[in-house]
Amino acid sequence: MADVTIIYCRPCGYEKRAKDAAAALRQHPALEPVLVPAKGGIFQVKVGDSIVASRSKGHFLGTDEIVAAVTSAWH
Repeated sequence: MADVTIIYCRPCGYEKRAKDAAAALRQHPALEPVLVPAKGGIFQVKVGDSIVASRSKGHFLGTDEIVAAVTSAWH
């Protein structure tokens, strides 16, 4: 099973985006993402200790892009 963590800024309103990404990742049997609320505008998706997707200058990756980044890093 892959160690997937989604760290998101709760005050910024990124929780729904994090939950949507987690739901999409759960479609893969070996993936069970953990949601971690944070502050400071963060939105990162990690596999183990490696950041595979993150918000940069207001741009968010789409759910499909997040799933692709996680599965690519995991395999």
